[in-house]
Order: sequence, then structure tokens, then C-alpha cells
Amino acid sequence: MVAAEENPESFFAAAPPLRDADAVAARLGEFIARNSSAAGAGGGGRRIVCVTSGGTTVPLEQRCVRYIDNFSSGHRGAASTEGSCQPYCRFLPDDSFLKFFDVDAESKVQVAECHAPVVKKAIGDYCKAIEGGYLLKLPFTTIFEYLQLLKMVATSISSAGPLGMFYLAAAVSDFYVPWDSMAKHKIQSGGGPLDMRLSQVPKMLSVLRNQWAPLAFCISFKLETDSDILIQKADMALNKYKMNIVVANLLATYKEEVIIVTDKERSTIRKMNKDEDLEMQIIKILSQNHSKYICGSTNGCVQSPD
Repeated sequence: MVAAEENPESFFAAAPPLRDADAVAARLGEFIARNSSAAGAGGGGRRIVCVTSGGTTVPLEQRCVRYIDNFSSGHRGAASTEGSCQPYCRFLPDDSFLKFFDVDAESKVQVAECHAPVVKKAIGDYCKAIEGGYLLKLPFTTIFEYLQLLKMVATSISSAGPLGMFYLAAAVSDFYVPWDSMAKHKIQSGGGPLDMRLSQVPKMLSVLRNQWAPLAFCISFKLETDSDILIQKADMALNKYKMNIVVANLLATYKEEVIIVTDKERSTIRKMNKDEDLEMQIIKILSQNHSKYICGSTNGCVQSPD
């Protein structure tokens, strides 16, 4: 069964507190302050982008053994960040982590020769991003963690005004079990069939747009399995939640094709060959639209992406 959607404040009030919230807030504040004071490529301030990626789980017990999950590889957000798998790790082998290491005759561990180029590049790019202060990773697993982190990040990025961007590629659960309604311990299978009431997760996009970061440039993603309703749902998200852009894609073809939906046009982007990154095409278009948005929101224009 599904209960009616509750309001956002009730959701946060009843959610379990975010672990290490003070430490996360300190790291986030330092990151925002450092990059807000830095000059961007076009001479203005540096743009700050929140990229969400991966799925969110719905615990069924407070001491969680079982949970509901949703589909998301995290690849799109990771690839776009390089421009929720992790940034700089997506080119590493998909098989076991141990398979791209060798042990030599002296029992020293080293990267297998066949994987050395991609590992070297991934480590180099990652270290450059971290040392330069360009990347801050805030991991999450559950819907409770994700939405608390999103609120924290959004209210911090709001200080960047139109230079802030939200690239909301995470697959966010639509339904959940409220914490105070959840079983405390593992649900026992001996009790027979499980009858559980799910509540609807509050729609946070409108709250983000209207309250948390009203001047930021906002992009959401819409994934569907039915092509007949894809554009309709994307248009609804664009208008209902006041998104600047909605990236629409179908589950069957999301790796090869997306549709960029704005209030003025719809543009289809296709992957031209197997080695091409579809995300790089997406980022180019979004960056151009963000530049136009900044120009329309401020006295000066940023001519090149940062």
C-alpha cells in the first residue's frame, strides 16, 4: 500500500540524523568558501556544481538487513563530473578489483601492465582534482542520507547565486518507510507474507528551486520505460518544479540517446560511436545554457565554462 505524500519538513523531522553532520558541514563550508573566492575562466567567479549520482536505498528495518533499491549505475554522474561508479574510477576494469593487480617474484604488489595506462590516468586526474580543491565527494546510501545531504549542499551553494548548478542525476526513491513506522530489528520470515505500507517521498525539487537555492541553475533527469509518456513527464517536471533543463531518457537506450528539454526546444543527443562519451555532449550543451543563464542573471557574462 502507498500512503499520501507528506510535507518536506515532516520528513526531515522524523528522519534519523545524518551521521557526522557537523564534519560534513565543515568540509562543505570550506569547499564552497574556497571556490567562491576563486576566479573562473571567464573572469567572473568560479561555477560550483552539485552532481548527484547513483541510487538511494529504502531501509525496511532500523537495524537494516533488508531494503528496497532502485536502478542506477552512477555512471552518468561520474562521467559528467570528470567533464553517486565514482568520478575518475569509471574507466577502471569492471571486474574484480584484485584482477588489475599483480604480485611479482619479490611479493610486491603492482598494477598489471595491461591496466597501467587507465589506472595511472585515473589516479593522476583524481589527485589533481583533490589537491586543486575542485572535488568534494559526499557519499550516501539511503533516501534519508541523500535528502539531508541535498538540503545541506543546496543551502550552502545558494551563496553562489546563478553561478551554482544542480545536476540531479541520482535515481531517487519515490516511496519509503517512515523511520518511526519501521521495524527496529530484522523482519522475521516466519510471520508469513509481508504487508507493508509505503509513504510517498516528498518532492524536494520544488523546495530546492524555491527555498534552498532559488537562483541556481537546475537540471533534473527523467528516466522512463514507456516512450509514449517520456516527453510529457519531462515537460511536467520542467513546468511543475521550475527546472531550467530536463534530460529525458529511456531505460532501453539511456546509454546511447537522451533528449534535452527546455522551455524553448527539445534536442536529441545520440552517441555516434562506442568509444564516444555521451556525457561530454550533454555537459557541453548544459554548460552553454548555464552561461546564457548567468548572463541573463548578472551584469557580466561568463564566456567560457569553468
